[in-house]
Amino acid sequence: MSEAFRTETAPTVRTEAVASSAGVATEVRQARAQDQHRIQFALKRVLDLVLAILALIVLAIPVILIVIAIKLDSSGPILFTQKRVGFAGKPFTIYKFRSMVVDAELMRGDVNGRNETGGPLFKMQHDPRMTGVGPFLRRFSLDEIPQLINVLIGDMSLVGPRPFLAAETENHDRWHQVRATAVPGMTGLWQVSGRSELPFEQIVALDVRYVEEWSLLMDIKIVLRTIPAVLIGRGAY
Repeated sequence: MSEAFRTETAPTVRTEAVASSAGVATEVRQARAQDQHRIQFALKRVLDLVLAILALIVLAIPVILIVIAIKLDSSGPILFTQKRVGFAGKPFTIYKFRSMVVDAELMRGDVNGRNETGGPLFKMQHDPRMTGVGPFLRRFSLDEIPQLINVLIGDMSLVGPRPFLAAETENHDRWHQVRATAVPGMTGLWQVSGRSELPFEQIVALDVRYVEEWSLLMDIKIVLRTIPAVLIGRGAY
């Protein structure tokens, strides 16, 4: 090999070596980030299970009282079940304590024009379909306690995007695709930022923000912020 050829090719070889080294370093960093993300997701699931079990134990007596109140207040089942859109768009059955009369869904047409949130999400502060204990259950989110069962099953997390009805995700394909990459939660940024007082678009925007900025620390902060939000009961109906 001539001296001239070695001189000309040396910089090229060094450049390729540096580029290759940089590429390997980038791949290593990406692999480490993915591993850390997996670990955080695993810890999130562990946290869900531990806190859900503890909550069911602590709330055992209040749950018994709620069940008695619902049965004495109105006829019908104790639990209300409904299909919601979950992770990756998969439908699941959500559980709640019944806070409305049995035929509330059939009466929806009578109150459709009184929606207070706008968009496909229906919320009404003084809904005539409520049972006697319904407003109290809704104000302090006691109707959502059975969702701890959803958390144990794995359909929901303690923290995540709001679990929408299929009809509520129509015409929001891009947003819904982002939201569907996370497991829906009992609480979330929307829960600690105004709850039912927020317009539909802002609820979805907060869900998207949660998905894009998620970390285990964010979940812990939201759980801590949820406690006073529930006790105050602002925006819950």
